[in-house]
Amino acid sequence: MIHDLTLTTSLIFVAHWAIVIALSLRVIMRRLPVGVSLAWIAVIFSIPFAGAVIYLLIGENRLSRKYMERAAAIHQIYGEWQQDLQQRVSEPRSVIDPQAAYLQRHAQTLVGFPPMEGNRLRLMADYKTVFESIIADLDRARRTCHLEFYIWHMGGMADQVAVALIRAVHRGVVCRVLVDAIGSKPFLKGRLARELRDSGVHVAISLPVGPLQLLTTRADLRNHRKIVVIDGEIAYTGSQNLVDPRFFKQDEGVGQWIDAMVRMEGPAVEAMAGIFIEGWEMDTGEGLEALAANSDVGPVSMRGSSVVQAVPSGPGFKPDAIRQLLLSAIYSARRELVITTPYFVPDDTVHTALISASHRGVDVTLVVPEKVDSRLSHYASQSLYDDLLSAGVRIAGFRGGLLHTKSITVDREFSVFGSVNLDMRSLWLDFEISLFVYDPVFTERVRAMQEGYMENAGFMDLTEWRRRGAIQRFVENAAHLIGPLL
Repeated sequence: MIHDLTLTTSLIFVAHWAIVIALSLRVIMRRLPVGVSLAWIAVIFSIPFAGAVIYLLIGENRLSRKYMERAAAIHQIYGEWQQDLQQRVSEPRSVIDPQAAYLQRHAQTLVGFPPMEGNRLRLMADYKTVFESIIADLDRARRTCHLEFYIWHMGGMADQVAVALIRAVHRGVVCRVLVDAIGSKPFLKGRLARELRDSGVHVAISLPVGPLQLLTTRADLRNHRKIVVIDGEIAYTGSQNLVDPRFFKQDEGVGQWIDAMVRMEGPAVEAMAGIFIEGWEMDTGEGLEALAANSDVGPVSMRGSSVVQAVPSGPGFKPDAIRQLLLSAIYSARRELVITTPYFVPDDTVHTALISASHRGVDVTLVVPEKVDSRLSHYASQSLYDDLLSAGVRIAGFRGGLLHTKSITVDREFSVFGSVNLDMRSLWLDFEISLFVYDPVFTERVRAMQEGYMENAGFMDLTEWRRRGAIQRFVENAAHLIGPLL
């Protein structure tokens, strides 16, 4: 009996170390960012067997075989359309800062979309205006309504969007809705999705997950985009999910979610329409050419003066594209850099870039919510504050709810606006959409919105911050160790 027990213990010990060594070698050979690699090796070593299971489930950016096959099948078609778009679009005539010109070229090289001149942009900084505008445009739709969201949560004005879609279908408009399988899980199981489908709205699930799919697909790779395209002439994007904040997460103790969206008319709408169509094809398998035939993807006339560059990102695209471009934007700042983000857990390169910007004399301001719905992200974020404050970065804690707006303004000359948080998940794991807007007028509107957030925020003081207790410091530093995995 004792011999059997000793043998069993020895086998378990050998199996554990065989798994640890094998997975550690795999992590090393993948050449991930150093912080990510060390964090995963620590998890694998410190949690016997369970650490290995966690790594196999969420340690690698695996998309389903079906998804990758569809991506391969449409790669040439999508690439040819992007090349045609590049040839049809002339160099923007607007005079912009040379640093922004470098960023334009960098973005076009990485994601294939050129900067497009002639767009009219309307910034909307409250949910009522956003919903009223979307519903009004849905009611005017003549051909197609395309919606892509991470979360659709039933209640309030979000339900009115569904009613507007049903009205559109009854007029003969083709309506397609693509929502994330995890973010919109209650919606997909509820009556509203059923009513939409019964009325003729095409409702599709993005990145579905299940017990069997966990073996081949990483479950936490999500579609975090927020996109509306109507008749191929109007587009929306930003941070607002299809969520009425009065009915969403009211028991979290963080207040109502604060978001912003931009409504766009002009040539860049074509890029947004194409990004939706690619996503629809990836998740549904509906033929891209057949879909394009009735999806209004084509040249859009000029409507304004803003130069806009659409920047899609995600693990199936170039996985570090948005990180590279945000680094370029940060390093291009010469006078002022203002960032709003609900979750601030960047990798070391972005963290260093912010400190470097402050050291070279840039006025860097980071605006984050005072309370967030993720305690782990909250502490991981706070673990970085000492370095930032010491470098002269101003950090403001917004007190008016969960500030969910994702925005960056650089020197009041150009801005980045969309769905990307400044955390590892958005930078590496989720499918996101951003607009790089090279327009001082629009950027000034975004900057005024950011100023409004700062007026309802408390700025942190380095001396006061360093008085926090030892227990809190320990919790922050512990969270910092797994920050690369968040």
